[in-house]
Amino acid sequence: MSKFIREKIGLVLTGILLAMVLISCQTIPSAESQSAQVTPTVTKFPPVASPDGELSAGPAQLPALPYDYAALGKAIDAETMKLHHDGHHASYVNNLNDALQDQPDLQNSSVEALLRNLNQVPENIRTKVRNNGGGHLNHTIFWQIMSPEGGGEPPEEIAAEINQTFGSFDEFKAQFNQAGGDRFGSGWVWLVRNPAGELEIVTTANQDNPIMDGAYPIMGNDVWEHAYYLRYRNRRGEYLNNWWDVVNWPEINRRSQVSLQLGN
Repeated sequence: MSKFIREKIGLVLTGILLAMVLISCQTIPSAESQSAQVTPTVTKFPPVASPDGELSAGPAQLPALPYDYAALGKAIDAETMKLHHDGHHASYVNNLNDALQDQPDLQNSSVEALLRNLNQVPENIRTKVRNNGGGHLNHTIFWQIMSPEGGGEPPEEIAAEINQTFGSFDEFKAQFNQAGGDRFGSGWVWLVRNPAGELEIVTTANQDNPIMDGAYPIMGNDVWEHAYYLRYRNRRGEYLNNWWDVVNWPEINRRSQVSLQLGN
């Protein structure tokens, strides 16, 4: 083999070796660096007190009724409305503020966030926040989903989903009333969008709200005795039947459409 050929072969081998060294020195992304480039999935929970925003806890404030005390007379008398709003709801607001008076960090939160993360609330005030934060949120929703011009049939969007889920509007009302009548003691009956994105009728005890179970409350009826006792005494079923005459379907339909954002 000539000297010229040997030199050529040597140059080729040297080039190959240099290329291998350069390749081996390149940085290979680690699993950690690769995972850092993945955008995490964020669970989205739309505002609950109103589609327009959440309830502030710093401090909590009693919302004004959107109508006169006597405006829902088709189902609820003026004396009950005044006692319910000015007495019971006001007490929940005052008690919540009292529970949070030494908790500036919690005051910067929303009422909804407090209820969804009760384990992060100090144990010595947790029950007070649960009961009164829930009472404040539940009643804030309640006043909005009733109207003097209420009643009748639901709008097309929510009507179609009600019919698909429950068979018919009449069947939905019957199931809703049944659940409300069967709720033992004090509590609420709700139409919610559950975490699977489906409509569902549920009940909660005391002042618990469905967001504590990851569901979005679209509409709810208060079945505490203070909501109906002055007119109906112990006739909860009659109250449940008459309540449909004041249901604010446009607002409920709006809440239903907002609830479609759940988890997206």
